[in-house]
Amino acid sequence: MLILIRWLAGRSLRLLHAWGGVLGWLAYAVSPSYRRRMNENAALAGLTVWQRRAAVADAGRLVMELPRLWLRPAQQPIADPVRWEGAELLESLLARGKGLVLLTPHMGSFEVSAQAYAERFGTIKPMTVLYRPARQAWLRELEETARARPALATAPANLAGVRLLMRALKRGETLGLLPDQVPPEGMGVWATFFGQRAYTMTLAAKLVQQSGAAVAVLWTERVVRGGGYVVHAMELPVPLPDAAAGDEAAAQAINQSMEAVIRMKPDQYLWGYHRYKKPRRLEAAA
Repeated sequence: MLILIRWLAGRSLRLLHAWGGVLGWLAYAVSPSYRRRMNENAALAGLTVWQRRAAVADAGRLVMELPRLWLRPAQQPIADPVRWEGAELLESLLARGKGLVLLTPHMGSFEVSAQAYAERFGTIKPMTVLYRPARQAWLRELEETARARPALATAPANLAGVRLLMRALKRGETLGLLPDQVPPEGMGVWATFFGQRAYTMTLAAKLVQQSGAAVAVLWTERVVRGGGYVVHAMELPVPLPDAAAGDEAAAQAINQSMEAVIRMKPDQYLWGYHRYKKPRRLEAAA
């Protein structure tokens, strides 16, 4: 498998995205559970038939572009064109010096979001990204080495990882979180997401409310035919309430913000993600 991944890393983005479209439809065809979940989740958001079809292919493109993003040398910039929209917002927020929390939904190329930030702003403030380690040992090792780059650190989604995030924020650095990722049991509350109850993380809001850090949205649009990426930085569509409003109100505000962002490019959202599953048990610190 690693030999194949290394070989794919040397192919052009245009070719990988073409193969990825086929892979997306293959996964959709052979997995009834994935197909059912993707259709049900997309229906909740009211996607058209054409938007659903585009989302099927784009999910495969996400997978196929990973070797090219992960396996290039650590000091080498992203090989494909990256254009920014809203970079001036991040510049102004970083200038406050109180830390920054960037929220990225499972949309477009979310792997690029963190790497692009590190390349452009990492010398000003490095970033630490929360992620869930893969279950397979070989993939977990690959993720850990591929995602750790200059000015870009990773923190596992467990108690030890949360402590790493808190320390980074105290240093005035930047955090990257996927707020539509189902958190471990005890680290979230139930809130509505596209009309259905979903277990939603409370960590993002608590970090912002307790530290006074700034918060913004960062997501990356995948350009057609392997044309590269557009990184979008924008204000949170629905402002976070203060801590007195409670965890449920904060989680609901974040979900509403993510809904608004996803509707900007619904065909690039990962509708096959198991968003409405029950939370797993919280892992102890490693």
